Amino acid sequence: MPSITVSDGTEIFYKDWGSGQPIVFHHGWPLSADDWDAQMMFFLERGYRVIAHDRRGHGRSSQTATGHDMDHYVADVAALAAALDLRDAIHVGHSTGGGEVARYVAQRGQGRVAKAVLISAVAPLMLRTDTNPDGVPKAVFDALRVQTATNRAQFFLDFTMPFYGFNRDGAEVKEGIRRNWWRQGMMGSVKAHHDGIAAFSETDFTEDLRRIAVPTLVMHGEDDQVVPFANAAPRSAKLVKGAVLQAYPGFPHGMPTTEAARINADLLAFIRG
Repeated sequence: MPSITVSDGTEIFYKDWGSGQPIVFHHGWPLSADDWDAQMMFFLERGYRVIAHDRRGHGRSSQTATGHDMDHYVADVAALAAALDLRDAIHVGHSTGGGEVARYVAQRGQGRVAKAVLISAVAPLMLRTDTNPDGVPKAVFDALRVQTATNRAQFFLDFTMPFYGFNRDGAEVKEGIRRNWWRQGMMGSVKAHHDGIAAFSETDFTEDLRRIAVPTLVMHGEDDQVVPFANAAPRSAKLVKGAVLQAYPGFPHGMPTTEAARINADLLAFIRG
């Protein structure tokens, strides 16, 4: 399997298909590059080079015991971009991957990035603090940690329901989508998934967002039950100079999968625009 080895010996798996302008996809917690299947195929067929990696501890990358924080995640992305000599790239991140994109573009992507897209992203800060009173209480994330550490298989299966909005009245529950989410999650390391909760919930991306200097699209479903819309997308869009906010009434957190046709069309319009 294609991979690079970063400075601490961790192997990072990646997919690299096609040619043309590169689009780099950054997945959410606790998934893998496979979560971008609908986007990888769509953009490959339209002449783009599509790249996605498994974050350390996730999917097919090394199940290292350390480095499960946003700075290590971003350093791994920078190493991959350098190894593949990616330039004029569009970086697209979902959920935790959206935070990863924000920090990479702001701190490590100079000269390599053309545009950025944050989808259902955890930025600017999920955790409730004195300066972020509308954030999610720490007790919620502590409960996620307990369930991940002690009940991961069942918890992950249950988590797919709010993730995709399948718990809403009238929703069409697609068992294949649920099982594919569970498959991706269980491929990864419980240690990485446990520690990664702090990475996505406690990292403050405010200054990263302010430093982004490329065209940026912020996409978020208004019925997101994982990363609540009001404290995420509108604030991120205000922090990034010139950013465009695209809100989707009724769409869930996992909208790149459940609403792939709409998301792909809007992504393509932004990339071509």
